[in-house]
Amino acid sequence: MLTSANLAAVLPFPDIDPIAFSLGPLSIHWYGLAYVAGILLGWFYARRLVDNGKLWLNDAAPMTRAHLDDFILWVAFGIVLGGRIGYVLFYDLDPVLADPIRAIQVWNGGMSFHGGLIGTTIAMILFANRNKIPMWSLFDIVAAVAPIGLFFGRIANFINGELWGRTTDVPWAMVFCSPHVIAAHEGVCPAGLDPRHPSQLYEAGIEGIVLFLVLFILTRWALALKKPGTVSGVFVAGYAFSRIFVEFFRQPDEQLGYLLGTHWLTMGMVLSLPMVAVGLWAIIRARHVAARQTA
Repeated sequence: MLTSANLAAVLPFPDIDPIAFSLGPLSIHWYGLAYVAGILLGWFYARRLVDNGKLWLNDAAPMTRAHLDDFILWVAFGIVLGGRIGYVLFYDLDPVLADPIRAIQVWNGGMSFHGGLIGTTIAMILFANRNKIPMWSLFDIVAAVAPIGLFFGRIANFINGELWGRTTDVPWAMVFCSPHVIAAHEGVCPAGLDPRHPSQLYEAGIEGIVLFLVLFILTRWALALKKPGTVSGVFVAGYAFSRIFVEFFRQPDEQLGYLLGTHWLTMGMVLSLPMVAVGLWAIIRARHVAARQTA
């Protein structure tokens, strides 16, 4: 058990209040603000991509700013509904079947990226068909901006002290036990709160910053938007590889644990593996379509 005497040997979790501010009885959480920031900044960046005709086939974007303005509500619903339903189905089904009201208790588990991806994909397909927009180009726009939301979401996970990593003795190990919790337990962290990988920050860096830079280079310098489906494929496969890598450092959800052995195979890995195949297929498909168009 970690005591206050040896707490200085590792990094203590910063005592950040999950509530950013309150307006009367209404409490605004950092987690909610992360969703808003990700969607709004993604929308702003998407508009910049649409405005730059040189990035697109035939030097003109296949959609307008007005389309993006209308789509922002669709994508918000896709992310939130898909993310919550996905969490229930992938991670929390048995408890919800026992107590259905738990499905709307977002503080019990939260959201699933893979569910949010499915919800967003459905929203994109419906919106593209309704507005006669090339579906793969819409996929590419959303894929190019998605790492922005992933970055803010993982930072919010860190602030909430959730989805932490496995126990470790690396120099940057962190105790996810705030000072006021230690004080409440007579200078001792409760059992089980040992030094761990700050895996939320790993994900923010890899899924957010690194993946965004890769897609930025593809869109701006490699002009990948001229081959619809390329950016989408790189994002899907890139996220999958990033998630599988970080899962080796992330503590699996308590109600599921490891699916194979004692330190091997998590639900995050299982859900990400098909994404590798889908992403690679999308990249190959985009190249074949582009080759046929130029033949």
